[in-house]
Order: sequence, then structure tokens, then C-alpha cells
Amino acid sequence: MLVLRSTLFALAMLAITPIYALLCMLIAPLSRMARFRFISGWAAIMLALARVLCGIHCRVEGREHLPKEPCVILSKHQSAWETMAFQSLFPPQVQVLKRELLWIAFFGWALALMSPIAINRAKGRAALKELARLGAERLQQGFWVVIYPEGTRVAPGLRRKYQAGGAWLAARTGAQVVPVAHNAGLLWPKNAFLKRAGTITVRIGPAIATQGRKPEDIIGEVEEWIERQQEELCPARSN
Repeated sequence: MLVLRSTLFALAMLAITPIYALLCMLIAPLSRMARFRFISGWAAIMLALARVLCGIHCRVEGREHLPKEPCVILSKHQSAWETMAFQSLFPPQVQVLKRELLWIAFFGWALALMSPIAINRAKGRAALKELARLGAERLQQGFWVVIYPEGTRVAPGLRRKYQAGGAWLAARTGAQVVPVAHNAGLLWPKNAFLKRAGTITVRIGPAIATQGRKPEDIIGEVEEWIERQQEELCPARSN
């Protein structure tokens, strides 16, 4: 049954994505916000299919912590699930991602229309400057900025060094930081075809003020909070 459900989901995604991406090309002249609202409909469809076909549900804790003004979301990254789910769970947003994702046929074309902050990680400080410039622009345009500080997907129970780019952007602009922990990787693992039924818990932490603070202090507080939550959300943790 697990194989059948995962196969049906994969086939549905393959059938829907090219058609939806082509429709997205038609709305290219619209405003950034209008494009986001239309294109994020694809993510909503995929999440609905995941619920119906794979039995993957979601529970959100801490919605009351979300500020009213645009913020920087610093989140754990375990799978593709959160990149879609966050589009429904949080206000209109842009994600910081590697520019190579925009080169993927259909998916990347539509992704480019969502005004992401696509950076070339190999450029080091130049990439950081681009993050600062575009991040400030997107915040002023009313978008939240989603950043995965570990830089890549990390399996449940593991951790990587938290990079300070998101904290640096927040400190530079004065935007608050919202830390987010979750356990999506338990049901939807990285690069895994099989998707297990169950409920993913997304835990939103209290907003963190950044004005007058050093980026390293901010990211330290974020890491401490997220990893403490991960110990509860992913009890099989190995380190």
C-alpha cells in the first residue's frame, strides 16, 4: 500500500506540474504578489494530494507568535514538504535558494515568477550582498523571507552548522526573526520516493528582535531554540 500510494502521488505530480507551469507563464505580466498567490496554488494542490493519497497531515503550533509585519523565517530543512507547506502556513513569502533550481524545466520556470532570492553560493561575499539587497527589497514589498540556515536538507536527528546570512539580513533591515522547527523528514525524507502516512508537526517560536544585535548572537539564539524543539519532534536523534 505504501508503494502504491507513493506511486500515485508521483504520477499525479508529474501530470499536474507541467500544465500548471505553463499556466503560470500566462500570468507573468501580473504583480509579484498576484503571481505568488496564483503559483502557490500548485503547492496547495500537492499538499492536498499528499493528504489524500499518502495520508500526510499537518499540525501547527505557535501561530500566535507570528508578527503582523514581514519577517525573516529561519527554519529547519528536512524535505521538500516544508518548501510547499510554508506557502500556505505563512503570509506571502519568498525563499532564498540556489539559482540552479530555476533551471529545472517547468518547475524552475514557475519558481522564477515567485520572485525568489536566487543566489550563487560559490560567489561568497557577493552572494551575501545580493541576499542583503534583494532581501531588503522583498521585505519592503510586503513579502516574508524564508531561509534555511543549515543551507541544505538535513535528516531528522542530525544537524549542520547554522549559517548567519539570514540573521545578518534581519539585523541589517531591523526585521524580526521567526524560528521554525518541524519533523517533516520523518514522513517525507530527503530524495525518498516512499512517503509515510502520519502527522507532521510544525512548531513556530516567539519572534526574535534583531535591532542593535550582532548576527552571530541572533543565529545562536535561533539555533538553540530550533534544536531544542527538534529533540522533542525527532526523538530518535543520534547526537
